[in-house]
Amino acid sequence: MKAVISIIMGSTSDMPVMKKAAEFLNDMEIPFEINALSAHRVPQLVEEFASNAKANGIKVIIAGAGGAAHLPGVVAAFTTVPVIGVPCRSSISIDGWDSILSILQMPPGIPVATVGLDASLNAGILAAQILSTDNEKIHKKVSTYKENLKLKIVKANKDLASHEYSFRVQ
Repeated sequence: MKAVISIIMGSTSDMPVMKKAAEFLNDMEIPFEINALSAHRVPQLVEEFASNAKANGIKVIIAGAGGAAHLPGVVAAFTTVPVIGVPCRSSISIDGWDSILSILQMPPGIPVATVGLDASLNAGILAAQILSTDNEKIHKKVSTYKENLKLKIVKANKDLASHEYSFRVQ
C-alpha cells in the first residue's frame, strides 16, 4: 500500500489538531502518510518533500501550521499537487489569526486551499473529495459519510422535540 495523501505539520505540537484528518482518512481507508516538516527549521527537507511528492504518488497534501504558518505556502511553491492548508492555534499564535492569514493570503500562482482554524477534519474530507473525482470507491464512502451527517440532524431534531416547555410552539 502506498500513500496518496500526505499529512504534514510544522511540529508535533500540531498533532492534536491534525489527527482528525488522519482519523477520517483511516476511516475512509485512504492510504496516507503523516510527518512533521518545518518550513523554518528544515527548509531543504520541505523542498525535497514537495518537489518529489507527485513522483512519490502523493495526490493531495494536507499541511497544518501555526504561528507564521509558512509550511503550506512553501510546499505549494515547490509542487503542482493540491495543497490544503490547516491553520493551527499555537502557543505563539495571535488567537490563530496569524496562521489563518498566513495560509489564506497566498500570492497569485501559489494557491493553497484553506480550511478553518484547527479544521483538519474538513481538510481530510476535502482531500477525499478531490480523490473521489476519479475514484468511485472513495466517492461512495464520502457520499455515505455526508448522508450520515444529514441523519444526525434528523435525529437531533427528534431528540429536541422530546424536550417539553410550557411556551414552546410546535
